[in-house]
Amino acid sequence: MIGKQIRLERIMNRNTGRAVIIPMDHGFTLGQIEGLGNMPEIISAVAEGGANAIVLHKGMVKAGHRKHGKDIGLIVHLSASTSMNPDPNDKVMVCTVEEAIALGADAVSIHINLGAPNESKMIEDAGMVSKQCTKWGMPLLIMIYPRGQGIDPNSPQAVGHCVRVAEELGADLIKTSYTGDPESFRKITAACSVPVLIAGGEKAGDLQTLETVLDSVEAGGAGVCLGRNSFQRENPSAFISALSRVVNGKATPEEAIRDLEKPA
Repeated sequence: MIGKQIRLERIMNRNTGRAVIIPMDHGFTLGQIEGLGNMPEIISAVAEGGANAIVLHKGMVKAGHRKHGKDIGLIVHLSASTSMNPDPNDKVMVCTVEEAIALGADAVSIHINLGAPNESKMIEDAGMVSKQCTKWGMPLLIMIYPRGQGIDPNSPQAVGHCVRVAEELGADLIKTSYTGDPESFRKITAACSVPVLIAGGEKAGDLQTLETVLDSVEAGGAGVCLGRNSFQRENPSAFISALSRVVNGKATPEEAIRDLEKPA
């Protein structure tokens, strides 16, 4: 497991065991959205802000990763769907672990939607990816959510089920929904042997986002995996800097906001 350990150290804060990961794979799903027009520019801003890693699809690695500025960890996303699909929750494989290794990835990620019509295929794909990750010493981030007809996406029972499925599949990191309150989320993280990071979802206010992040890490969370809630900010670099300080316990949300609002 030494290969996994070395690579995990590139995408986690070694002192706190937490991470600020910025997914930037939304273009595949949503198209040419706000914030992801100039990839080299936004990746540089994210890195300058102090994020530990970004998530990209394979075709975007050459479009801007590590071209200039600070270094940043690279997670290559292996599955995808588009919002134009009649079932956008149906994720299919578009990359392999071997391709990600050739691209210089520090980790790979895969998406599962529990409760979706094609849940079984997504779980099967994740099982095969986990096997390859063990073979190659590649860390695996499983992004997993409760998504299906009649399912509450923030239900503690449903989120806990997602986390357990990812853990049993062999995930090294898990990204999932926040349950909405520290007490229920603490029960989930306490029952899991691997780091659990919360997703960001739709863009929210600065203070509201930072307060939610603080609640999650105080409840045993290992950090955040925030996409639109980070790269669509007016000043992504400054916001991610504030986010990193909250995740790693160096500032309260109020302190981080005060620093964020200071003139450059």
